[in-house]
Amino acid sequence: MTSQRGESALAARTGRKGLDKSHYLYIAVILAVVLGAVIGLMFPEVGKSLKPLGDGFIKLIKMMIAPVIFCTIVLGIGSIAKAATVGKVGGLALGYFVVMSTFALAIGLVVGNVIHPGAGLKLSPYDPNAKAATNSTADFLLGIIPNDIPVLPTLLAAILIGFALQKMGKQGTPILTAIGHGQRLVFRILVMIMWLAPVGAFGAIAAVVGATGVQAIFSMFTLMVAFYITCALFIVVILGSILRVVSGVNIFKLMKYLAREYLLIFSTSSSEAALPRLIAKMEHLGVSKPVVGVTVPTGYSFNLDGTAIYLTMASLFVANAMGTPLDFGAQISLLVFMIIASKGAAGVTGAGLATLAAGLQAHRPELLGGVGMIVGIDRFMSEARALTNFTGNAVATILVGTWVKEIDNSQVGRVLSGAAPFDEQTMMADGEAHADAGVAATVASNSTAATPLSIEKHAAGV
Repeated sequence: MTSQRGESALAARTGRKGLDKSHYLYIAVILAVVLGAVIGLMFPEVGKSLKPLGDGFIKLIKMMIAPVIFCTIVLGIGSIAKAATVGKVGGLALGYFVVMSTFALAIGLVVGNVIHPGAGLKLSPYDPNAKAATNSTADFLLGIIPNDIPVLPTLLAAILIGFALQKMGKQGTPILTAIGHGQRLVFRILVMIMWLAPVGAFGAIAAVVGATGVQAIFSMFTLMVAFYITCALFIVVILGSILRVVSGVNIFKLMKYLAREYLLIFSTSSSEAALPRLIAKMEHLGVSKPVVGVTVPTGYSFNLDGTAIYLTMASLFVANAMGTPLDFGAQISLLVFMIIASKGAAGVTGAGLATLAAGLQAHRPELLGGVGMIVGIDRFMSEARALTNFTGNAVATILVGTWVKEIDNSQVGRVLSGAAPFDEQTMMADGEAHADAGVAATVASNSTAATPLSIEKHAAGV
């Protein structure tokens, strides 16, 4: 009974956080999308006139692209260097994360080229210098929002600064700390902007549906279904096969073991909410604490398989919807950019959307007008992203433990067979606080790749 009460208390506390921070926004976005689609279908001209609402939200996202990229890349390069000093565990984890993230991005490109999402919509290109002839008030309000900063020069500057801070050693620590605080500020502003997502989604969807009719709704639905199927196949076929070959573990048994965490993630649309539980469950599964302490926080910063698939599929969707499909060369350059920039999309609401906009702006700025459609369906795809990211990190922990021979295979068998169930008392309030403290201590002592933001995010429940 004590375990059940503790679990219920934890679930209730987590549920309240979800309702306070994400569920209301989620519901508002859904209602805005439905209302925008209805307006666009029934009153096409009215829907088209609402386009400035979507354009304004896109400009706000664009405003944050350069700060997001700069802070996350600078901190990320430093974190990668630190994680490599951990030795074999850190090196294997980082190598695996880079390979799998790249593979996930490539899968998104392949699926996007097969189904051609968004084809036939032929939306008007984005022109930041265009003036709306009919609404001076909209022009004035949109003009208040600062123009964007070029992405590629920002990326180059961030990479150079990151490596320079590495060479500075301890002298660079205060600067990294300051950039870490700046990153938290940037993401806080981004979270504030995302509360305007219902307004942006309403205007964007109404304008698109008003201009193209039912075809826009069908195209967005096709993208969502394709994305969910791709994530499911990635987990079952790709991750499941690797897990079976390397560790002899059945992916379905592992998913059953993590069922409670999946429910938590689905209810909050964020894998960060389940971070303390994943650490506790991986240790209970039989993976050694040092491996868990290095791999899990590192994975939460760098192993974002679901986000990677989303970024490439969404990019192809936007390009096709604008009537200017990306050629093979542009797709490869976009893939390379996303490999680096996707590290800034780690579990923060709106970061994935900002990264998507950054990739499009860097390669084809005229495609930014199509991001408004993604705003409307982004929340519908967030659960699949979060579940895929979470499963990828759980699989990675088992794989790394197997490679460095720091896993108790007999314990794995007992746990996954149900003979040694997880004790939920360890996840009661005191136990969770202890787990959070343990993560922070592990990160501090081992210097893993978890950025200061990732620790703050899961502690604050963002």
